[in-house]
Amino acid sequence: MNVNNDVEKLLNGEGLEVNDEFDSAPAEVQAVALRKTITYIVSAVIFNEKNEVLMVQEAKENCYKQWYLPAGRMEEGESIVEAMRREVKEEAGFDCKPITLVLVQEQGPQWIRFVFLAEITGGSLKTTAEADAESLQAQWWDQDSPLTLRGRDILRLIDTALKYRKKPWHPVVHPIDMCCHVVVQRLLLTFSSSDGVLWLLLGNIKDLHLPVAVSVKTHTVTWAANTLVQEAMPSSYYDLNVNTRGILGLQHNGRVPGKTDGLCFNTVVSLEHTGEGPHTSQPPLIESPRFQWYKVENPQLRDKIQQRIITESFLPVHSLY
Repeated sequence: MNVNNDVEKLLNGEGLEVNDEFDSAPAEVQAVALRKTITYIVSAVIFNEKNEVLMVQEAKENCYKQWYLPAGRMEEGESIVEAMRREVKEEAGFDCKPITLVLVQEQGPQWIRFVFLAEITGGSLKTTAEADAESLQAQWWDQDSPLTLRGRDILRLIDTALKYRKKPWHPVVHPIDMCCHVVVQRLLLTFSSSDGVLWLLLGNIKDLHLPVAVSVKTHTVTWAANTLVQEAMPSSYYDLNVNTRGILGLQHNGRVPGKTDGLCFNTVVSLEHTGEGPHTSQPPLIESPRFQWYKVENPQLRDKIQQRIITESFLPVHSLY
């Protein structure tokens, strides 16, 4: 394995294969199953030339006639993009394509929402004459006119997409079609010393690699990074800040229900000492033989990683716990 090549792939939004050997995982790891042990939600934020946002009027009894973004649960065998396009077509009448993911929200690995900024490619606005069980109608909303919303949670999604549309802060992110049977976090885990040296934490089971940690349902998806750090350096863990900066890319296939329903989040995680002192110039001591530090010698790669961190150029992931 070439560490630098793999890091470059992740920085470019590409994926890496996920095998069955994890660097941090519970005693028993079972494949996740869509709509049984996990739920994936897709939402689309679509603007017209006036910056009005596409909204749909709910037909469901518990939120009848209230308004929401085109959204819904993924179905078995779908890709994330296919689910988003289906929901927009069913609820709003339009064909569309994704521009980029702009936000991921999660309540642990059992509930994850993918928010797209998308654009119309065809179709027509759904009218009341076309009302069905999916929605009553669709319309454009200027975000100022009174509208009875099903939930105010979508305001954050709209705002994030609008900000990205005006000034993108991360490269375009599309789901990568690669299989995974559980929900995991791959870590580009960095430590920057006070003298400018950049270190990466690597797993060394079989070969050197960027570590992969399984997310568990009792914690947020990104808590997997904390668990791995605690296993690698238990004595110093409580003197460290473990910060998942954001997502470089995400991998999902979903073609084989119950076997490929998992996700791999490729993330950048920064590790910092909480206190001051001479120890801040060195990465924390690793106490597990399964891990080691890797010094990034390539100046271009080091600068590229550090620049992404400084500018926070990542797809954001927010916990709703």
